[in-house]
Amino acid sequence: MLRSPSRFVRTWIAAAAVGSVLAGCGSASEEPTSDKARPTEKTEVTVEPIKASTELTDTNGVRISLKKQPERIVCLFALCDDILTELGIVPAATNSALLAHPGFLGEAKAKEVDVVPGGFIAPEVEAILSHKPDLVIGLGDTHGKLAPALEGATTFWAMQPETWEDGVGYLRDVAALTGRTAEGEKAERTFRTKLAEAEKTPSEKTALIIYGSDENFGVATPEGDVTASLFPKLADYPWKSRGVEGSYSLEEILAQDVDVLFVETMSFGDADGKLSEKLAENPLWGKIPAVRNGDVHEVDAEVWAKGRGTRSLGIVLDEATAALR
Repeated sequence: MLRSPSRFVRTWIAAAAVGSVLAGCGSASEEPTSDKARPTEKTEVTVEPIKASTELTDTNGVRISLKKQPERIVCLFALCDDILTELGIVPAATNSALLAHPGFLGEAKAKEVDVVPGGFIAPEVEAILSHKPDLVIGLGDTHGKLAPALEGATTFWAMQPETWEDGVGYLRDVAALTGRTAEGEKAERTFRTKLAEAEKTPSEKTALIIYGSDENFGVATPEGDVTASLFPKLADYPWKSRGVEGSYSLEEILAQDVDVLFVETMSFGDADGKLSEKLAENPLWGKIPAVRNGDVHEVDAEVWAKGRGTRSLGIVLDEATAALR
């Protein structure tokens, strides 16, 4: 139950972090400034300018052409909501619960955004078109089948993010199409700065992200999971994709002496309860160091598993680095 394997992607390159340590200055009679008194090294990140355009080839090679800057955008998956929030845009409609998170619009304001009926897998075409969208953004391998039904009525954009660089690339693409170039550059810079700071002091602990709704859990691997793609430079993360047919057992996880576990509980249908609680029924679960030491973190799957954009990943970095200290 692994997520899809990755493909080669075009990334946007930021300049390397630059910082300087300034020594304290004083008279000859003063004691030398101690290390603790010196200002901490500051990370400065620059990003490439974004140019507004109604035509572009996106970060994964898909050609998008609009007659004008889109004003009414319908989001069929959470990355779209993440990007629009970063750009200061509220979607015309969504079928994601991400906006209710306090790091986004919050519950009250999120309730003002219409929800597309039909759920994530099968959003209703008529409901989508009832919002008269200039642009509909969906997940390629899930919503690509909607393209023929939307053709002629609106523009459908199929995104397929698999790494954090994809998330940044799509942010830049939407910023260009909407003319929110300054907002896009600011969001990218904020995220890249936070990532550079986190990578300065990687943890020596072994970490793992698992996801699922029951004992048939999956392991998030850097090759095809956006959030997991952050982790190799944050901690020891020895998990590789085994393709759609491969998976990891609790025995293998136990053998890796995992220090910190992040758990994404997915809710499907009537499924309820936390994944970690269900896995606790297996006697091997309690032998994992992270479980023994109380270092299992149930995280918000809307942010960790579905968000995939710079705002979601910024929240992930905050939560992950705090847990990995």
